Amino acid sequence: MASRKLLTLVFIIEQDRILLGMKKRGFGAGWWNGFGGKVQQGETIEEAAKRELREECEITVDSLEEFATITFEFVNDPPLLEVHLFKSHTYSGVPTETEEMRPQWFKHQEIPFDTMWVDDKIWFPYMLAGKKFDAYFTFQGHHTIQNYSITERTSSS
Repeated sequence: MASRKLLTLVFIIEQDRILLGMKKRGFGAGWWNGFGGKVQQGETIEEAAKRELREECEITVDSLEEFATITFEFVNDPPLLEVHLFKSHTYSGVPTETEEMRPQWFKHQEIPFDTMWVDDKIWFPYMLAGKKFDAYFTFQGHHTIQNYSITERTSSS
């Protein structure tokens, strides 16, 4: 079985707009994304999500709602990336640019999918509709989706 790397991704959503960050360095540099990163030893997935949000755009949240888990497989490039996605509608502080990310608000109809990971346009509608889901994407390189599946969670899961 392939090894897995646990990661987080956080989205701040207000009525008709969403806060995204322009990744300035590292994996995904040059693309808009949520805020997040690796889960460190000794912290829960939610603690990691809150820490990454604070580190990457200097805002804090009291609570997060986990709404999805997406597993990414990059052909011939292990490990699998298991990304836990969270959202919050409230936060404290002012979104501030850091060495890693430049935050910016986007209206839902103006989300810059042409400068984001190609899978985002597939699962963002689920997130924006308030749905919970699990997904699996297989990538060839970083720009080509080989195949994918999305399963909506039932209310009991």
